[in-house]
Amino acid sequence: MKTSINFKAVKADSEVHNFRRKTFDYICKDLTPLNEYWQEDKIADRIQKIEVYCKEKSGRKLQKNAMPVREAVVVIKEDTTLRELHDLSKKLEMELGIRVFQIAIHKDEGHFDKESEEWKPNFHAHLVADWQDQKTGKTLKHQSFHYSKMQDLAAECLGMERGVSGSVGRLEAVEFKIQKKEEELKALEEKIDTMKMHLGSGKFNDLIVNDTNFFGAQKIKTKETIANFSNTFKLYNTELLKNGNELDSKTKQITEFRREITDLKKENTQLTSKNTALLTNADVFALEKKKYLDSVAQALEKAIRFQRFKDPLTDRSDDKDLLREMNEICTEFSRKNHIPFSALEQIFTITELATGLFSLLRLGDGNDIEPEYIPKKKKKRRNIR
Repeated sequence: MKTSINFKAVKADSEVHNFRRKTFDYICKDLTPLNEYWQEDKIADRIQKIEVYCKEKSGRKLQKNAMPVREAVVVIKEDTTLRELHDLSKKLEMELGIRVFQIAIHKDEGHFDKESEEWKPNFHAHLVADWQDQKTGKTLKHQSFHYSKMQDLAAECLGMERGVSGSVGRLEAVEFKIQKKEEELKALEEKIDTMKMHLGSGKFNDLIVNDTNFFGAQKIKTKETIANFSNTFKLYNTELLKNGNELDSKTKQITEFRREITDLKKENTQLTSKNTALLTNADVFALEKKKYLDSVAQALEKAIRFQRFKDPLTDRSDDKDLLREMNEICTEFSRKNHIPFSALEQIFTITELATGLFSLLRLGDGNDIEPEYIPKKKKKRRNIR
């Protein structure tokens, strides 16, 4: 079974939905007791804390268009536990600075299959996260490989297969939805056509009530026959109205899916054009390469700071030991973030950058240890006599 995790801006009614503060027509109430919830903060309270911390740290107010709190829907298994999701949350914080403060496991959502009438569950969890960078007070900035890393962490922590990444995966999912909706639409249209055909057929002769007199002559019982026709037409009209509304709904869904698939195809076209430019235009290739290497270098710098924070007292005066430690950091960094080691090798060919990274590992720069972790000197108490 494959999993995926995708963060978006948190919705205004997120807590109402996640913590089941009202009922919804797409849930099975009998299964709601199987849901699990955990909360460290309310969303409104966390946003207030984020705004205060941003002002303290950067001296500026949080930007109006910032998205300091985001929410992810994670595909899970039926037996996925809160503990596993807490493990995922810890990994997201350690690796990417994303701090989850609400978790909701939903096992009561799904739908009944129209043919088999079997319940089809939609097991998933909601992770609501603080997206603030604790060093700058601003919102976190991630590169494309970080979003890929999120998928890896979800699969690793939940014991599931990794889903298809990028717009290609979303494109396939939307195309699959359209296919299913079109199948449902076709079945519904056939059902409506059959009902319309029945309305124009002679099957309604069965609704006519005849009365045979003493001489064997038949006479239609008008009152009973009219009542039969009236009731039957009411049932058909109700069914046609219901199916017609469902038809409109599915048509709108398909239109929305097709719009989404058009956008994704545009995105893929842009990526293809970009790749073509990279292969054919040396200037574009050099610019994109520099952007990529800069983002990798920044991420590597954070990894070096984290290493110094974990082990600040290690003697790094010996060049051979320093080189070995740097190689270990780069190897682990490459493995965890799926970054080719060749990219790191290119970074270290830039003398100024390489010197700065080795200096950071050896000496630090005073910013690699957070102030709250620096022990305060105890004041000596004087005995007054």
